[in-house]
Amino acid sequence: MDIAEQIRTLLTAKFGVDPLSVTPEAPLRKLGVDSLALEELRLLIEDGLQIDLADVELTPRDNFGRLLAAVQAAA
Repeated sequence: MDIAEQIRTLLTAKFGVDPLSVTPEAPLRKLGVDSLALEELRLLIEDGLQIDLADVELTPRDNFGRLLAAVQAAA
């Protein structure tokens, strides 16, 4: 499973996001990811992929593509 699929699975399983709505241009807030959920997602990604995203600045206004690019850069 690639990184995009892993994050999509987390969004679906932990946050109830419809997997078909997770597209690169989808804003995180439209996926129901607020600032608290984004922090939880960040921690889940760090634990699952064994990476550090502490220096990555993301907000719910960023889109899934930006999140994915940040995770791929840290991996």
